[in-house]
Amino acid sequence: MSDGRMSFAEQGGPKPEKPGGPNVPGPKNPDPGGRGMFGFVMLILLGAMLITFFSYAGTGRQITWAEFKKYYESGMIQGEPMLGETSIVAKLVDAESGEGPKTIEVVINAADRQSIAKELDALTAGSGGYKARAPNPWMQFALVFGPFILLILLLWFLISRGIKNAGGGAGMLGNFGKSRHRTMTKEMTGVTFSDVAGIDEAKDEVSELIEFLKNPKRFTRLGGRIPRGVLLIGEPGCGKTLLAKAIAGEADVPFFSISGSDFVEMFVGVGASRVRDLFKQAKDSSPCIIFLDEIDAVGRRRGGGFSQGGHDEREQTLNAILVEMDGFASGDGVIVIAATNRADVLDPALTRPGRFDRQIQVPLPDVKGRLEILKVHAAKVTLGPDVNLEKIARGTPMFSGADLAAIINEAAIGATLHNKDFVEHEDLEEARDKVKFGRAKRSRVREADENKLVAYHEAGHAVLQALLKDADPLHKVTIIPRGSAGGATFSLPEKDRMGYSLKWLRATMRVLCGGRIAEEKAMGDVSSGASQDIAQITQLARLMVLDWGMSERLGFVKYTGEDTRQTFMPERDYSDETAKQIDEEVRRLVDEAYDDAQRMLNEHWNRVTAVAEALLKHETLGSDDVHRLIRGEPLNKPTVADLLAGPKPGVTHAPPKPRGGEDPDFPPSGAMPSPA
Repeated sequence: MSDGRMSFAEQGGPKPEKPGGPNVPGPKNPDPGGRGMFGFVMLILLGAMLITFFSYAGTGRQITWAEFKKYYESGMIQGEPMLGETSIVAKLVDAESGEGPKTIEVVINAADRQSIAKELDALTAGSGGYKARAPNPWMQFALVFGPFILLILLLWFLISRGIKNAGGGAGMLGNFGKSRHRTMTKEMTGVTFSDVAGIDEAKDEVSELIEFLKNPKRFTRLGGRIPRGVLLIGEPGCGKTLLAKAIAGEADVPFFSISGSDFVEMFVGVGASRVRDLFKQAKDSSPCIIFLDEIDAVGRRRGGGFSQGGHDEREQTLNAILVEMDGFASGDGVIVIAATNRADVLDPALTRPGRFDRQIQVPLPDVKGRLEILKVHAAKVTLGPDVNLEKIARGTPMFSGADLAAIINEAAIGATLHNKDFVEHEDLEEARDKVKFGRAKRSRVREADENKLVAYHEAGHAVLQALLKDADPLHKVTIIPRGSAGGATFSLPEKDRMGYSLKWLRATMRVLCGGRIAEEKAMGDVSSGASQDIAQITQLARLMVLDWGMSERLGFVKYTGEDTRQTFMPERDYSDETAKQIDEEVRRLVDEAYDDAQRMLNEHWNRVTAVAEALLKHETLGSDDVHRLIRGEPLNKPTVADLLAGPKPGVTHAPPKPRGGEDPDFPPSGAMPSPA
């Protein structure tokens, strides 16, 4: 909604009322005097040039100089010839001209004119001579200076139009200074508060804005004032823009929408001009709402890092926004709503009370919010009787509203491609995995040794995940490749985690070490398949030391600098000796987790072998299967070979889904929610 370029009227919708109401005349059209004067001058100049050229152009039959001399010597020329700059013109006698033209013309070269004039003088010496036409000064002037005059007139026309348009007209140069906002109405958005779910607190706060605009006297009765600005802060996909669309759908006032990047152009000062134009139109249409999407594009902190060159234009634009927002009177009735996912880089002057009076957090939805969001999007598709949205909501921690909408959409597409009459639960499970981790690569062929390596790698993760009571419960393990991962061990958190305990972090680090340890013990070699595990465990260890004060040696201190992303050089407020201690503590935490995981796998190696062999046979195991193998019980389920040996008639896809109501294979080991 923020990147629109066309107005509502241009898109075919009903035209908005003029500023000031339906009975107040809007701004007059720009004076077309510049265009009329320019056209008048051009017509005069063109007419003069045409008259000049056609007045002296030959209209008779062209002949050579030799033929002209024959005509003259034989007495066929009537009167005196006319010698011009580029031709000799004469008339034939009536008896000789007949039905043809009476005028003849000899085209001469300017370089040969003098010699031709001497011959013509000698030729006509005994019979009255000839007439010499003086050079036309207007024609010479037009040929020499005409192009320059046209160029000057064209530049004058463009500059005058640009100056007029910058003050309120439209087209050509003036468009650079015009605001590129889009006026939204309820009919255009089609979104109301009933379409927004999972962010009830944020929805309640913005609902107050509608009340402010509809009944301002109710809130000013006790001396309060309407908020001037509201800043929506949240991760990408959490519903900030959707919330703004809902406000436009609920409010009966004009809603101006524009993106922060639309203010900045290659010309200096254009952004500030667009800001002034936007706020001027908003004040003329008050009460109204201005929505600035991705405001961090122009609202970054001034004077930090590399703020030269192109950043000066952004600073001018920011200054214009600050001035316009601070200049609102209490009765202006204009509320500015801005959205960003980088509130930490915004200028303090922009986020202070008086400009953005409220900062509304739009967080990732919890399990209750995810269920509500799934219900909103699922209402648009046909669901089967086996669909369990509560299970999908519980199995999608850290998913945003956009991710959940994509799950419903991908499930509907997948069910359509399989010619189903409705969306089944397995379609939603597959869509969740596809959205987060990519499509399953069932057709990929791997060597036996590679399959064995992946099986033991995932078995090492799965056994530790099942044995460690402080880790998240194991949900599913598979060796089917998905996305960039060769296998998958997926844990399902029992609840939404607001923070990370030391016990959980230690258990998770040991689970991450299990893959490399198991494949090294089974194959006698290591591979690059543990790269994601290494990255995750290193990130966890550094966060524990630098941010969360979980190192007894370094204490209850934060060592990371402010992340403003304004410079290429990271901030560091500690000495080289402290940096060495940080590296040593990170290494100690990782080594402790690795040694502990190695000890546990050595003690339970027979269980790792059992899970790995089962993965080679079945490819995908649920948590119940893994726990049964750990207890030493056999698996009573058909293998992949058994399923491929006897497919159902008419079924062409392979392998079929597991029996017993199990979910389809879950995605990869990176599925554990990262604390970062």
